Amino acid sequence: MNEQEEAGFDPRAFRRALGNFATGVTIMTAAANGKRVGVTANSFNSVSLDPALILWSIDKRSASYEVFNASSHFAVNILAADQIDLSNHFARPSDDKFTGIEVEEGAGGAPLFADCAARFQCELYQQIDGGDHWILLGRVVAFDDFGRAPLLYHQGAYSSVLPHPRAIKKNEGVVSTVFQGRLGENLYYLMTQAVRSYQSDYQPRQLATGLRTSEARMLMVLEYDACPGIEALQALVGMPVREIDEALNNLKRRGFVNDQDGRYSLTTMGAEQAEVLWQIAEAQQDRVFAGCSEGEISAFKKVLKKVIALV
Repeated sequence: MNEQEEAGFDPRAFRRALGNFATGVTIMTAAANGKRVGVTANSFNSVSLDPALILWSIDKRSASYEVFNASSHFAVNILAADQIDLSNHFARPSDDKFTGIEVEEGAGGAPLFADCAARFQCELYQQIDGGDHWILLGRVVAFDDFGRAPLLYHQGAYSSVLPHPRAIKKNEGVVSTVFQGRLGENLYYLMTQAVRSYQSDYQPRQLATGLRTSEARMLMVLEYDACPGIEALQALVGMPVREIDEALNNLKRRGFVNDQDGRYSLTTMGAEQAEVLWQIAEAQQDRVFAGCSEGEISAFKKVLKKVIALV
């Protein structure tokens, strides 16, 4: 019996609980003995300002650990919000993950990616035994701050930063002074505030079904796209393959999803649960847009679709 079983821990439930802590997404890189490695990780954290130390952890079973252990330096590439594909690429096993990927060479030969939010070049400072992981401390010898919006990871799905403004008061339908001046005319700012406001009420209702965000998203996509494969699902839900696999396994275990040679569809139970999710979504939509005419809603949808097509 392992320590988790003795403590009464369900490893999957423990991992899901940890997923409530939102993190950034990094790709850790290193080079040694003619080999380069890169690992997608969200275990990065700061440790000390003087000396400048950071840490991250790597699974002891990782095939990349040998290179990290042998290298004098490693690099932390903090991914920007538009680098989901790069994150997914380095999360998958591959003989040479760097084929076709442009990189710069950092301290100790550690690869550095362009267009990140930030990068840290580190000298290996200390290695600590951390259960089934090695904790690697690095002394920062150089860094780049590009100021790009970071890619986030929360509840098994990619996310992005939204502003958290002061409470917005509404007075007889007049928008608060928070939106006065340039902010009131900036479409991006208004869209992010609209999403934040919409989610604050909608997401708790969705979670009340007992499904994680990733699982609910999967059911709603499958309801309208029967039998897609992993690649199609990844494009539709914007989640890492690992989390798609976990969500599908959870849904299959609960009898919500069928797996037909790597293509997925809803069971009768799954279709019923998806219908509950769509009812929650539609009720929220009706409530939020109750004061808008059909013409306004139609025009709003057209604008949103145009924006999506341009990005």
